[in-house]
Amino acid sequence: MRATVMRSSKLVVDTLPDPEPGPGEVLVKTLACGICGSDLHALKHADKLVEAAREGGMPFNMDPARDVVMGHEFCAEVLDFGPETQRALRPGARVVSMPLVFGMRGLHGVGYSNEYPGGYGELMLLSEMMLLPVPNGLSTEHAALTEPMAVGVHAVAKARLEPGDAALVVGCGPVGLAVVAALRLRGVEPIVAADFSATRRALAEGVGAHLVVDPKVEGAMDAMNRVAGARSTVIFECVGVPGLIHQIMRDAPREARLVVAGVCMEDDRIRPMLGINKELSVQFVLGYRPDEFADTLTAIAEGRIPVAPLVTGKVGVEGVAGAFRDLASPDAHAKVLVEPWRS
Repeated sequence: MRATVMRSSKLVVDTLPDPEPGPGEVLVKTLACGICGSDLHALKHADKLVEAAREGGMPFNMDPARDVVMGHEFCAEVLDFGPETQRALRPGARVVSMPLVFGMRGLHGVGYSNEYPGGYGELMLLSEMMLLPVPNGLSTEHAALTEPMAVGVHAVAKARLEPGDAALVVGCGPVGLAVVAALRLRGVEPIVAADFSATRRALAEGVGAHLVVDPKVEGAMDAMNRVAGARSTVIFECVGVPGLIHQIMRDAPREARLVVAGVCMEDDRIRPMLGINKELSVQFVLGYRPDEFADTLTAIAEGRIPVAPLVTGKVGVEGVAGAFRDLASPDAHAKVLVEPWRS
């Protein structure tokens, strides 16, 4: 199969052996796969990603010194079944899945594994138990956004919102946009979203923000205080750069709740007394639960999570490296989909 491979911290296009499904596994054809910001980080900081996962006790099976086919935001077509499968879905069915495989080789994250290729390749192996059929009428490209939008659904759930809470979303990249959409789904008002990029601010408005802010013009917290008044404040950090958590803690009002959804690969520093003096609550989040993933697919299919504006580019395997470079600019794209079958 043709695939874009992470090899020696570079992206190269190569032909790899077709994967063969083992017990409980299904062979699928990748139809569309989103490029995640975590993949951009992993290309530069794979060693740190693995180190942090292992220190955190996560079953993370990836050796950065070996080939990795990334891609974990996908919609795929069922091709064939391995042994010990129920075959409830027929070949040709479109599916999405949480990017986890429970195989004889242990637990692997699809797209962050040397054994299980991700969606930057033409073929993948998935666990049959994890497959969700794509509802009729839902486009492939929108179904592929189930995974990133589920990240926002989970972050909002972990915030433990209460009636009357106001929300500030700092950063309107894919994670921030997913959080804004999930807040809208929950009926939170007001939702303030801050980003330096005019393109991203426009997208935030499109998915549900009531007010968008350019921090060069007005401070995000100043805008939040202006529209929310004395309401309880929940702040979502969706950037993932060193120093931002400290800045938010410094500027946050008393008893604010901070949800850290941005993926920061670097060491960072905070001043605990800021949190102590203000009695701040800080919640770190990761991924989603299976029920949240399934609920997100349903919400997208029913139009309750708007995703159409987020798809801003499509490439084949030869275009992945260029898309990574383009995504470094916040005004270039929101979500680029890899379609490995595309010539």
